[in-house]
Amino acid sequence: MPIARSVTIARVFLRYRLNELVPAESQPLWLRVLWAPAKLLPSGKAKRMGRGERLRRALEDLGPIFVKFGQLLSTRPDLLPPDMVEELNHLQDNVPPYPADQCIARIETALGASVDELFAEFEREPLASASVAQVHAARLKGENGEAGQSVVVKVLRPGIGRIIGQDLQLLRHIARWIERFLPDGKRMRPVEVVEDYRHTIEGELDLVREAANGSELKRNFASSPLLYIPEVYWDYTRENVLVLERIDGIPVTDLDQLRAQGTNMALLAERGVEIFFKQVFEHNFFHADMHPGNIFVSRENPERPKYIAIDTAIVGSLTREDQYYLARNLLAMFRRDYRMVAELHVQSGWVRRDTPINAFEAAIRAVCEPIFEKPLGEISFARVLISLFQTARRFDMEVQPQLVLLQKTLLNIEGLGRQLYPQLDLWKTAHPFLERWMRERIHPKTIFGEIRRYGPEWLEKFPQLPQLAFSALEQGRDLAPQLHRLGIELAHSKRRGRTRYARMIAGVMLAAGAGLVASPGLLTQIPAASWALGAAALALLLWP
Repeated sequence: MPIARSVTIARVFLRYRLNELVPAESQPLWLRVLWAPAKLLPSGKAKRMGRGERLRRALEDLGPIFVKFGQLLSTRPDLLPPDMVEELNHLQDNVPPYPADQCIARIETALGASVDELFAEFEREPLASASVAQVHAARLKGENGEAGQSVVVKVLRPGIGRIIGQDLQLLRHIARWIERFLPDGKRMRPVEVVEDYRHTIEGELDLVREAANGSELKRNFASSPLLYIPEVYWDYTRENVLVLERIDGIPVTDLDQLRAQGTNMALLAERGVEIFFKQVFEHNFFHADMHPGNIFVSRENPERPKYIAIDTAIVGSLTREDQYYLARNLLAMFRRDYRMVAELHVQSGWVRRDTPINAFEAAIRAVCEPIFEKPLGEISFARVLISLFQTARRFDMEVQPQLVLLQKTLLNIEGLGRQLYPQLDLWKTAHPFLERWMRERIHPKTIFGEIRRYGPEWLEKFPQLPQLAFSALEQGRDLAPQLHRLGIELAHSKRRGRTRYARMIAGVMLAAGAGLVASPGLLTQIPAASWALGAAALALLLWP
């Protein structure tokens, strides 16, 4: 662990008294003794701050990588209490821009030409500057060299990969320390949280991957009235430079402007939910970073509003099995069929096969019944899912990274939808969608599609089937003598073990007899307790 950075972290930790975030009664004695000298230091403003604010300010002081980590934590209400989650939601990933000359040099090195040759116009003042990259506006050259398509040029910060690598190493150390030494550390799974963050942040360091994600999302919504994804200009895209179509939309959080243009807010909120379920269940490829800063609304046709999404670095997908079990789980949950929910968790492999179904069902019922006492329109879909996974973790459900991403996306979509239209009833939109998806899954048309998709592969392998069957029989025939030989060797090994054991007992008895023959009077001097202990030792030696 770099010493200077460790000292900085320790200083920030003490400044905000982060040790007090864990109740003293939950800390082991040695840890309380370790923190004791900190009480002698002046507490400054920390004492007047709530625990969430202290954590937020500490992350801000530690720099942009920790700020992004805090943003990730704000999507994990299953790990942190609500007041901390609320405070971490205020973290902003805005940092001062780095010099335009450096940015231009990186673009020219990556694309092998000067900015003047590449673009008709290039704005030196950045449009936005974040911890990982900054964005400049530009215009491509038209056919005759005139200013053409408006674009944005996203460029990674110099040395950001190395900085992230170092800070990730520090976060891993801290996570291991929390897991090992804090009483509640294992339940919080800090190492897994850091690994989740690593996947997220590494995805943002490869702009070609982000561009490819954007292209696929654009293809999936090519003729859809729901969502628009900006065009990627592949000729101008490299690992550290990405050029995209510049969009002209209203930030989804600008409610005044949305209302001023007469946007149908109810439809806008419902379309957000529809986009989520389409991506998860129909496309099986979802934008997993749909926080409000990445979402805009088109200015065209406000009565039938269309979303625009940017920043496609983080995406998620589910296995076909996870899709199926998730849909059935949600349907069973809202039908209050808790037995089915428990059984589905076992069938899907999310919890162990030997999980006691009755106990699991009772735990789910205890968590969900208070939630479902509310009207459906007031129930948070994401909270239901989080409560379900929290309950399942008490029964050793392992963290499923793809479900964590899904949960985070659903939280964003639902929060956004309720902000746009507080009366939004997610279940009203989701229920028919899930029912239809389940029906279509077993529809002959779907089965025929699967046959068409995998048919050529099956036909390709079909002529090999006789040979494969013959090989399997041959292997079985060869395996029988090997198993027989292994059985014989095992029997011999057991016999040799028994013989060695008998020799050992005989050796011990002979050694004891030799001692008694050498000292005939010894027998009369041995106390009764020694006889009892000796008999017990002999019984243990002879125990089969």
